[in-house]
Amino acid sequence: MINKLIENIKKTGAPVIVGLDPMLDYIPSHIMESAVKEQGETLEAAGEAIWQYNKGIIDAVYDLIPAVKPQIAMYEQFGIPGLAAFKKTVDYCKEKGLVVIGDIKRGDIGSTSAAYANAHIGSVTVGNTKLSGFQEDFVTVNPYLGSDGVKPFIDVCKEEKRGIFVLVKTSNPSSGEFQDQKIDGKPLYELVGEQVAKWGEDCMGDSYSYVGAVVGATYPEMGKVLRDIMPKTYILVPGYGAQGGTAEDLKPYFNKDGLGAIVNSSRGIICAYKQEKYAGFGEKNYADASRQAVMDMIEDIAGIF
Repeated sequence: MINKLIENIKKTGAPVIVGLDPMLDYIPSHIMESAVKEQGETLEAAGEAIWQYNKGIIDAVYDLIPAVKPQIAMYEQFGIPGLAAFKKTVDYCKEKGLVVIGDIKRGDIGSTSAAYANAHIGSVTVGNTKLSGFQEDFVTVNPYLGSDGVKPFIDVCKEEKRGIFVLVKTSNPSSGEFQDQKIDGKPLYELVGEQVAKWGEDCMGDSYSYVGAVVGATYPEMGKVLRDIMPKTYILVPGYGAQGGTAEDLKPYFNKDGLGAIVNSSRGIICAYKQEKYAGFGEKNYADASRQAVMDMIEDIAGIF
């Protein structure tokens, strides 16, 4: 699947991911009101509104971007109807030719980790039938429990030709409380990066590994070090835009071939119509505002090459 991701990036010329992380206060009133009119003030109405909102954005931007990243917690909070909206979103994005990165940040051990991997990028067998659950192409994985927590995902990656992005240095302000702590003179995030590179050696696509890394745009100097440590690792870069990361900050994350990184923006895209810059589109044209925000992001990032 890493080959498909790179192919999509080359085709679009856009190392950009749209994070589909819906909240109810992001959803335009006409979509929410329609769902509530049909199903009342219920979780089912919330799930339907999220799905319709996502579909509008996907239809507006799918030809511009290589991938999307739905964050599962934003759907789980609405229970089973929310998860149904997540599944509809994943399936629809794949119909549009997009690579889907499930932002699930799972991290456990043994059979539990294997179950998470099977649910999202693998399959289960019921009787004599092999069935898949959510069917994302990649998922994010928390490595805090060590190799026991990551290896089941890697095993599924090999079997299914899918991928993972391991959290290495995250974009949030308090990430350094643990990730920057030094062990034998090296910060923990470097040790995790070294391990990601080792895991990836046994799981290669044509030029990059199926085992990727998450490194925030808000720490470009650390990103530069990690790029050197993980030369064959694709880096998923959160933190651009709303979290303070700039296009200039992204330079260290890319290799000389112009590949090696893909940059996420969530509310900066899906909530574009609420920003002053895009307010002229109006609430009913929220998806057109998102399209313009994607085009502006692509242009901004292209300026660093």
